[in-house]
Amino acid sequence: MELSMNERAKIIAQTTNRSLSFKGVTMIRVSTEYFDVELTNNRMAELRINSSIRMEVGSFLNHSSNTLYRQAIRDYRYSQINGFPFHPYEAVLNYTVTYNKSCHLSYYHDRYEYTGGAHGITVRGSETWDLNTGWRVPLSSFFKQGTDYQRYVTERIIEQAEKNMAENPGIYFEDYKKLIVQNFNPNSFYITPQGVVVYYQQYDIAPYASGIVEFLLPYDENVKKPNCG
Repeated sequence: MELSMNERAKIIAQTTNRSLSFKGVTMIRVSTEYFDVELTNNRMAELRINSSIRMEVGSFLNHSSNTLYRQAIRDYRYSQINGFPFHPYEAVLNYTVTYNKSCHLSYYHDRYEYTGGAHGITVRGSETWDLNTGWRVPLSSFFKQGTDYQRYVTERIIEQAEKNMAENPGIYFEDYKKLIVQNFNPNSFYITPQGVVVYYQQYDIAPYASGIVEFLLPYDENVKKPNCG
């Protein structure tokens, strides 16, 4: 098999939109923007990637159309009894490709839910794949073997966070340094042409207004660029 044949994946955009009602009133609006991949000569890798995406989308649609829908009906009935306004729920799942070359595909997906109140909540997930083996690529693979990569990553993140905090006080919680180490998740990363991005979920290290917090680790002598080898 020629590695060059799978240097990139063909991305095929997919969307779904649905609105679920109860007694003529919209309870929840559900939408997804995701994709399928096509690989020239590695159907097994293609199947693994597409299955992973389809399972996440299916889980999201099932949760939205059942659990959230039933919850919305309960809230709607309660609002009618007590004379409160009812705001339809929202559930959105969006996929974003961040890297698709050098035999690697990386992307993240944001799962947003609004169930009333002041604002909704977004939870991010991500995957990085080797297009030739069809296996997920861990964060550790972008560092030399034997490197204490978690310590290296958190130290670089703290350095960036200190600069950000000096420029914009209040952007993180006061104990952000401890939280950066405590809430570090080696699965919370994706790659870009510029480097590896490590992210923290809402409220992990910062207030809601700061959103999902990202830190870029540029490729250098310590952070390896993806390749087909």
